[in-house]
Amino acid sequence: MEKVQKLEYWRWPEYHRVLPGKDWKNAEIITAGVDVGSVSSKAVIMTDNEVYSWAVLRTGSNSSDSAKKVMGWALEGIGVKLDDFAYIVGTGYGRVNVPMANKAITEIACHAKGANYIWGPTVRTILDVGGQDVKAISCDERGRVTRFLMNDKCAAGTGRGIEVIADMLKIPVDKVGAVSLMVDKEPDPVSSTCVVFAKSEAVALLRSGWTKKKVLAAYSRAMAIRMSELVLKVGCKEDFVITGGQSKNIGIVTRIEEILSVKRLPVPKWEETGLDPMAAGAIGAALFATALYNKSSKH
Repeated sequence: MEKVQKLEYWRWPEYHRVLPGKDWKNAEIITAGVDVGSVSSKAVIMTDNEVYSWAVLRTGSNSSDSAKKVMGWALEGIGVKLDDFAYIVGTGYGRVNVPMANKAITEIACHAKGANYIWGPTVRTILDVGGQDVKAISCDERGRVTRFLMNDKCAAGTGRGIEVIADMLKIPVDKVGAVSLMVDKEPDPVSSTCVVFAKSEAVALLRSGWTKKKVLAAYSRAMAIRMSELVLKVGCKEDFVITGGQSKNIGIVTRIEEILSVKRLPVPKWEETGLDPMAAGAIGAALFATALYNKSSKH
């Protein structure tokens, strides 16, 4: 009897991109940023402060191995070797375990720097939704952090929380945002954003006759409220942007905009430009790498 493969609805797409029309051999400085998050790892290679290649994949059980794997994927097929790099910065949850990094810098500083690079100097407020935490960041015109707040260490209202709900409802995680908006009327949010309790509540709602769309809308609403409260505490000033994997979740983004009464700056055509909000931390790390190399070479 043929074994039926279990579908992994929680699994989001992993990807590697190389921008065409560039030759790293013509660059004066090659730097990289490696962001090892609790759920995803990102590596960005920059030539003269412009994105050249990047990769995004799931973080494994070992931060060091995840850093090596994602960096290896970013290097795949382009001919660049580790010896070619002027400087590498590690960031994220596993930043102290990035073996090829010259220095580790916090993900808060790197996301602010990355957002400034992706959207420009008008950015003042950043919501970064990570795998297991959410951060609200204020920054100045140079992408320097002026204030930040972080949620408690809990998967509620995070990328991991969305994965759990997607798997339970058997809806692919990269489709949940659009599906959550397919309701005639916005339901009340679920009463708890704790993943364990929200999951139990979702099961009860399904048994009472709620559709999957309605349950997903209620959970997305609760997540959006939780994230918006954090932004309001740090102070929501325009221009406002969202980084991390949930920046591409239209269901969460739409509800946050409604709650905050502000439009976030749109996601750039990241596949064509390399300005990927999911890799904002790694982009910021690569920019710090260039600055640190330039500073060290002057001495």
